[in-house]
Amino acid sequence: MPKVVILSGSPNPVSRLNGMTDYAEEKLRALGWEVSALHAASLPAEDLVLARWDSPAIKAANKLIADADAVIVASPVYKASFTGVLKTYLDLLPQTGLEGKVILPLFIGGTIAHLLTIDYALKPVLSALYARHVSSGVYAVDSQIQKTDEGGLKIDEELLQRLDAAIASFAEATELFGSLRKPSQA
Repeated sequence: MPKVVILSGSPNPVSRLNGMTDYAEEKLRALGWEVSALHAASLPAEDLVLARWDSPAIKAANKLIADADAVIVASPVYKASFTGVLKTYLDLLPQTGLEGKVILPLFIGGTIAHLLTIDYALKPVLSALYARHVSSGVYAVDSQIQKTDEGGLKIDEELLQRLDAAIASFAEATELFGSLRKPSQA
């Protein structure tokens, strides 16, 4: 059973981004995957800002990532990039922290103008962390996820279709890559 960590860079616990991450979690759990969540904003701010590599919270977060087969990196887009809290945490991952992992970016922003944020802001950082298997990500616009009167989130049909395709591709790549890493059982 593959292990995946959903690494969220949202500083807002009730973000529309949760619609995407919750949906991905539900789909992957239905496939029998073990899913863990890591909210960068929940890590101790002082540890993040002062780059405390030896902090117990940072060590635990890094171990969660190290033990995963795959990582979903999710963030709202602020000023044409992912959030600072996400970047601050990524700076504390070991240099090869994403080596051998399949990555799925899930981003959301206020306008389609930031569509290339995944390619131009996130992928270079992932590459520096030795991520070599980055699946096609999904960029959503805020208007594609509506907050309901009951406090839930409703994802529009077009975005659901793109999420389904991305999650299926991500799952397939993770399982394929995982089978290539395991020694033959001959």
